[in-house]
Amino acid sequence: MNETFRMLATVLCTLLLAGSATANQIRIKDLVEFDGVRGNDLLGYGLVVGLNGSGDGLRNAPFTEEIMSNTLERLGVNVSGEQFRPKNVAAVLVTAALPPFARAGGRIDVTVSAIGDAKSLLGGTLVMTPLNAADGRIYAVAQGTVIAGGAAAQGDAGGVVQGVPTAGVIPAGARVEREIEFDFTSLTSLRLALREPDFTTAARIERAINRDFGRGVSVMLDAGTVHLDIAATQSRSPAHALGRVENILVQPERKARVVVDQRSGTIVMGDDVRISRVAVSQGNLTIRIQERPLAVQPNPFSDGRTVVVPRTDAEIIEEEGVGLAEVPEGASLSEVVAGLNALGVAPRDMIDILKSIKAAGALHAEFLVR
Repeated sequence: MNETFRMLATVLCTLLLAGSATANQIRIKDLVEFDGVRGNDLLGYGLVVGLNGSGDGLRNAPFTEEIMSNTLERLGVNVSGEQFRPKNVAAVLVTAALPPFARAGGRIDVTVSAIGDAKSLLGGTLVMTPLNAADGRIYAVAQGTVIAGGAAAQGDAGGVVQGVPTAGVIPAGARVEREIEFDFTSLTSLRLALREPDFTTAARIERAINRDFGRGVSVMLDAGTVHLDIAATQSRSPAHALGRVENILVQPERKARVVVDQRSGTIVMGDDVRISRVAVSQGNLTIRIQERPLAVQPNPFSDGRTVVVPRTDAEIIEEEGVGLAEVPEGASLSEVVAGLNALGVAPRDMIDILKSIKAAGALHAEFLVR
């Protein structure tokens, strides 16, 4: 019975160690971009109609009137010399990303943003809008009902706005009309571009690919590039080779980094952050100034007047500190957090402490302030 229990415990420990060893492993497809396998940005200028009185004021946005006139004239409606001031129309910019290998007839999502003084795009419909790429050619056409990302209400004495009602999306709102010419099947080699260049990660990707194929099919060129010899993989096609490569697991190596957002007081620290032995103390100093003017009145029935005499109370209050807290040599992330929490400081005070530790040369990480 005891022997069975020991065997079971050994198996469980082995599984736990194996799980912890592979917990930080990431697929190559999540670490790199394949050279040539990329999307393209599209842009269009269109019109949203059907708004409930929240469209552009045509006196302030004359381009809305111009595009509306052009649209109606293409439909056979002559509006030359006419004066119209509808409030349910808004001029918008339409953006989208054409994914790699998109085929004609496929659908892609689009984002619609007002460029005039429209109050809201809620409930509007985007009229047929061509989407152009950087080469000026039309690759997709967008049309559909806009799903706005907010709401707005206005009254005589004020209003309220939640979210961004002047921007929205149309899921699958554009149809691909033209394919990007790219002969993927003729590739004999390909470059893998790391999203975060690092020599250690690139070397690990090289070893992982060669180990998976059992031969030398890849080589690291620099910190951000790994060359893949597709012909040496002996795969049926480049697509089969990449389908195998992108699912290989690799443990990436990242720089130790501390990211601070001063506006929201957010602090994010990576697991590799280390701090040398340092002592930290934190306290608050408050200066309080209070004005209490005193009115001095003359005696009754005297020929005098009331005078206001200024009186100021000023004091400096220094709150009792928590003493010095020592962070040991080579402290890990959890030890750093525990040490800072032991001081009982607020997140914004913690930002100042981290800045001071970095200035003292004890914080061994890249310190980014946003």
